[in-house]
Amino acid sequence: METLTFQYDVKAKTEHFDHYWETCVGSCHGYTALREDYREQLKEAHDQLGFKYLRFHGILDDDMCVVQEENGKILYNFVNIDNIFDFLLDIGMKPFMEIGFMPRAFASGTTTLFHYNANNTMPKDFDEWDRFITAMMNHFIDRYGIDEVRTWFFEVWNEPNLKFFFNGTQKDYFKLYEHTARAIKKADDMLRVGGPATALNAWIPDLIQFCQKNNVPLDFVSTHHYPTDDPLWKSGMNLEEFFAKVEEKSKEGDKDAYKNAQTYHRGILTEMIQKAREEAQDYPLYYTEWNTSAINGDSVHDVPYSAAFVAKTILDNIGYVRGYSFWTFTDIFEEAPQKIGEFHGGFGLQTIHGVKKPTFHAFEMLHNLGNDMYPRAKEQDTVGTFLAKGRDGGYCLIAYNQQVPDVPTDMEKQVCVKINNLKIHEANLYRIDESHANPRKAWEEMGAPVYPDRYSLKLLKEASTMNPESVHFEVKDEGVEICFTLPKDSVFMVRMA
Repeated sequence: METLTFQYDVKAKTEHFDHYWETCVGSCHGYTALREDYREQLKEAHDQLGFKYLRFHGILDDDMCVVQEENGKILYNFVNIDNIFDFLLDIGMKPFMEIGFMPRAFASGTTTLFHYNANNTMPKDFDEWDRFITAMMNHFIDRYGIDEVRTWFFEVWNEPNLKFFFNGTQKDYFKLYEHTARAIKKADDMLRVGGPATALNAWIPDLIQFCQKNNVPLDFVSTHHYPTDDPLWKSGMNLEEFFAKVEEKSKEGDKDAYKNAQTYHRGILTEMIQKAREEAQDYPLYYTEWNTSAINGDSVHDVPYSAAFVAKTILDNIGYVRGYSFWTFTDIFEEAPQKIGEFHGGFGLQTIHGVKKPTFHAFEMLHNLGNDMYPRAKEQDTVGTFLAKGRDGGYCLIAYNQQVPDVPTDMEKQVCVKINNLKIHEANLYRIDESHANPRKAWEEMGAPVYPDRYSLKLLKEASTMNPESVHFEVKDEGVEICFTLPKDSVFMVRMA
């Protein structure tokens, strides 16, 4: 087997390593943030992975009771929002507040989405909407203080370019954005507001042009993407036309029509980000939703493939964005509604009972990296490496072996990393692969119980743990040499001291 050799030098000048992916993490709709198990998992994600902000849908949904109509009079009730935001601040996090969906008392229509019946229509009275938004901002300022609220983010709506999420046109969204942004700024001009929060990296130049032409506040640009968006992204993003063609091919006998509509090539998210970064001009760019697949129920979310994809994507995207919010931190997720089974392909980093998936540990590895990185060695074949000073001292080496699912290959790679001018006395290896930190495999081996009992959950959590192993290294005159075999869909971390 050919050995792939990577070289580093700890005397090389380091660069600042911004943990931009830790800015924010996503979750299901706001009401779930009132659950105790949700909060326990969020605190773990914050404490172990470093996430600073939380974003979710539906903070204005009727189940949150924020806007109520009694005897023809509109009443505001912020008690549930306060409950959630109090908790976030208590554990050291902050809200990245997605403003939506439409309270029924304000709604111009009756169309809804998801299991929790979120209204996706425009306000019927913009004056009333404006008063509410300003009142809500003033409430936050009164409760939390102006200096605190100025550190939050306010994002207008979610994926308005998809008819499913917004029952209106781009022109309608721009009107909604303008009214919301101006109402926010009426409370305080230094509050941060942005959008368009679109799927598929869409509408970025359009919103910027609209805001600049009409002097509308825009403090940051936000959008979303998934690798499975790739064929649609390349098609020009006409969703109706795209899926009509896919359905037509399927009816004509193309058995792979739907599968091909979800394929993508290696590095696709970085290509999307590079284009979005150019379109965003000088505005701060935040991706407020991404994952390894846009399909809830896709098993890749549960297995080591996702960990390798996350590691490569985050390291490839250094320097392009201010925030990169993974969707989501937990499988406590009720859009469809809550899926059955411990491992059902949910978006989360943890299962509904808090079993940590391989992707959780990929974020854990990345969190262990400090803020000083060395010039990155060029990726070879399907393998990439990354060297940084460790968060707690010493040095951390990350290595991943990643390929997209549709490319047939065994992909096991022999890797040798030479680090010049480094002297160490110990090195510990942490693995994510088919046989390590892979609780779904353990779950399948125990018969894939739909409702694991407490003992089974204990075993699954043990199977999820990353346990350190000693790794062979050679100390030479010029430095240290560490060699290992990287299996398919794996991420390794070597901590050296």
